[in-house]
Order: sequence, then C-alpha cells, then structure tokens
Amino acid sequence: MTAHPLPRRPRRRLLLAGLLTAGLVAGLTACGGDEQDPDAGTNGVGKLSAKKIQSRTLKAAQGADTVHVSGSVVVGGRTYKLDMRLKDDGGTGSVTTKDGTFQLLRVDEHLFLKASAAFWTHSDEGKTAHGGDTAAAKLDGKYVKVPSGDPAYKQLSTFTDKEVLLDGLLTLHGTLAKGDRGVADGVRTVELSGDKGAGGTLDVSLEGTAYPLRLERAGGAGSLKLTEWGKGFELSEPDDADTVDYGQALPSS
Repeated sequence: MTAHPLPRRPRRRLLLAGLLTAGLVAGLTACGGDEQDPDAGTNGVGKLSAKKIQSRTLKAAQGADTVHVSGSVVVGGRTYKLDMRLKDDGGTGSVTTKDGTFQLLRVDEHLFLKASAAFWTHSDEGKTAHGGDTAAAKLDGKYVKVPSGDPAYKQLSTFTDKEVLLDGLLTLHGTLAKGDRGVADGVRTVELSGDKGAGGTLDVSLEGTAYPLRLERAGGAGSLKLTEWGKGFELSEPDDADTVDYGQALPSS
C-alpha cells in the first residue's frame, strides 16, 4: 500500500497556531512581569528578612545627620505632641502638652526653653507656679537657659537628642515580622511589625536609603512621622537680648 503524505495546509496551520501561542505567552510574561513584582525599581529592602530590614533601617537612621520628627508620644500617661528638627549636636522645635506649647532649643550642652506667660504661671496641676504673674510676664516669649543640674534638664533635653530619642522610639517589641507594602507621603514602603502590631509598627522606605518614615508605637503610645532625613538646618544659640535668667528651679513640664 502506498503511503500518502499529510496535507501541507493543516501542518502549516498547526505550526502557525503554536508560534502565535508561544508569542502570546512570551508577550504577556514580558509585559506583566515587572508589574507583578512589588520590589521592582526599589532599593531591594523589601526582599530581606524582618531582622535584616530592622538592622538596615536602624543603621540608616543612625547614619543620618538630621531628621524631622513630628507627631505624638505618650510617656508616663502624659501625651506630648512633638515637632522637632534634630541633628547630632542639638535640636530645635516645639513640644505641646495639656498645659500649652513651648519651644526647645539645644546647641551642644546648652538647653533653652521659650514659652508664653501662661506656661510659666501654671504647673502640671493648673496652680500658680513659682514667681507669679509678674515673673511670668518677664519670661513671656523669652529664651530661658535651663541649668544642666536642674531636674527638668534631663527630661527636656531628651526631646532634642537625636540618638537618644530615635533609639527609644524605633524599638519594636516582640517577634519581628515583615508586612505589606504601602505608601507614606508618596514614598513606597514596607511594613515592619512587632508581635503582629501589638509591639509597634514601622514603615521603611523602599526608595533610596531605607529610612524609617512612619512609626506606630506599641500599646497606642503615639504615632510619629520621620521626614527630611539628611536635610541640613541652622542651629545657633539665641541672642542675649532674647534670653533671661529664670533664677530658680524650673517648673516641671
């Protein structure tokens, strides 16, 4: 019996169909691959383990010359609203409590506080503080140099100390875990959490240097934004004309 060759047209159709299918798959892979990768175009931190992300972001924070810290922290049952710019040799900005807002300025070891007359005339209990209204009027809007031996010095200087403040704020408690990708002020981030968020959460930048950008403290103890990493600012002591001597122990704040 003579063998008859297969018709050419079906073979060509099969070959054409195979090429089209292969091309379609390759095209879909090429077009969709990058979009499916959450770390495409990032600094690669999102691919690291939780512990390595923590190490990388702490190193970045410690290595930065400056940072702007804003938001609120709860310490000892008291809420402090911070708006501070910090650098290695000092800091400047404002702190707000239930008693009002005061300005802090530290240059090296010299710490200054500026507040309204209302701040100086009222203690934590809302009672008239040392000096009365007459003394408070003289201090209104003036910088008061806080003696290094004053009990208030250690507490207030903490708000101006970049290393101490960040070490305390950036600590997450419990088992570390890497969470979802997100966005903080237009910057892509990856979340780092302690004990599924109960120990605090930290959003770490996926763009450029792996700076910490947003913090939710453990136990609802405050929420902070950390911005302007490495952005310089001027820091100098106030003029003598703007400075007065309180003359006695400062009221607690």
